[in-house]
Amino acid sequence: MQSYSSVVKRYLRFASTLSIVFSLAVVLFTYLRQGTDWSLVTIGFALTHLILSFINFFIARRIQNNGKVHPMHRVWGFVLMLSVLLGNPFNFITGMFLVLRKLMSYQIYLIFAVLVDLTIIVTTSLNFFKPTMSPTFIIGLVLLGFSLLFHWGLALFSAHLKNVSKTQLYIIIALLVVTSFSGNLLSLIAAWLIWREHHNQANVRRRSVFSNISRHEVAIFGLYIITFIFAMAMTSYLTFEYSYAVENNYTAILQAPSMTYPLGTDNFGRDVFSRMVFGGRISLLVGVLATLAPLLIGGFLGAVSGYYSHRVDQTIMRSLDVLYAIPGILLAITIVTAFGTSTQNLILALSIGGIPGYARTMRANVLQVKQLEYVEAAHAVGVSDVKIILKHIIPNASAPMIIRSSLTVATAVISTSSLSYLGLGVESHIPEWGNILRIGSDYLETQPYLAIYPGLAIIALVLSFNFLGDGLRDALDPKMTQ
Repeated sequence: MQSYSSVVKRYLRFASTLSIVFSLAVVLFTYLRQGTDWSLVTIGFALTHLILSFINFFIARRIQNNGKVHPMHRVWGFVLMLSVLLGNPFNFITGMFLVLRKLMSYQIYLIFAVLVDLTIIVTTSLNFFKPTMSPTFIIGLVLLGFSLLFHWGLALFSAHLKNVSKTQLYIIIALLVVTSFSGNLLSLIAAWLIWREHHNQANVRRRSVFSNISRHEVAIFGLYIITFIFAMAMTSYLTFEYSYAVENNYTAILQAPSMTYPLGTDNFGRDVFSRMVFGGRISLLVGVLATLAPLLIGGFLGAVSGYYSHRVDQTIMRSLDVLYAIPGILLAITIVTAFGTSTQNLILALSIGGIPGYARTMRANVLQVKQLEYVEAAHAVGVSDVKIILKHIIPNASAPMIIRSSLTVATAVISTSSLSYLGLGVESHIPEWGNILRIGSDYLETQPYLAIYPGLAIIALVLSFNFLGDGLRDALDPKMTQ
């Protein structure tokens, strides 16, 4: 009798536990909204939600105990997979794993790519209740629907990809790349892994970084949250009306959450739901750019400093020590105060403060790498210092830098929101999570949800990058690449 792999068992345990927590949260939220006035539909929804989660948990526990594949598991897999219509993504994860049973790394990314599509479509569909919609709303929703059907169908039949012809395989990969333009980065990763798997890479002993990350369920879940926020930021150009986020509507000031305004409205009558969606663009943009700039500049300075000893090393590092002595948040406040509040100045302020840390990390790595035999061999055959640094030193010393960068993005998101909360980040009228939180903090006693929702979004994004950083640390471990 077949057995489930250890990776599948971990995913089932992870999904079933979170499914129970999520269903209990749904029941609690429903109770707080309904009070004692529970309708039959509300009771049925809450009980069905909870029962399916307990079924999920029971099946996962049985698999943890004996690990054997049972014919009924696939039946329950389809039931749990379709229960995503009730809004429980963790039942969907369990259902897909029970249906597919043994999974390649690209299948795991396809499963979460489907989950991203589902989450985006459900979230975007709330715009149906708006008085007016974006002119391209229907087009965007139809394209998302095609992307969902393609990803879902491919995930279910992905085990048969080894039997398709090369032409069919290239078409599938091309379609995955096209669907990734919606912001679904998991689709792009799956395309690359499929291409790698079917181009004589099966005989290569070293697994790719993405294959290693797929074995880390918490990191994949963090990557799912990041991809969802990024995809929402991309698809909102077609599906969301920007005017709801920036234009004042004095007839809808401080409205409670409803179908028209899912997260309520602020003190200017602006839709908080739309502001949260567009605010994700700023948080991700500032977080990524404020990490990329110091990664490149600090990494290069650290590589040069570590490779050349004595005078060059002392000159670069002592200069950076002066910058390192200034607290990063204080330096950012000074720069923004001097040059004014804008997204560009905020990125500049956060980038400058991160250069010394990256330079120190790269320097320490280079000091180890430059002592290795292949660097000495390159010296012996007359390779120039520039080529040695660019082709040998930096690529082999960059693993800790990649891990650090994933954590720095989280720090940059917090710094962005903190400065905006203080009125020193992006302009106050621009939808950004820190700006939304600052407005909501004035109404904690009467409308606490105005501060709770942006706060939860910041926490979710920061935790997701931290989870991804943990996964990258394990994935880049040489022991896991065998």
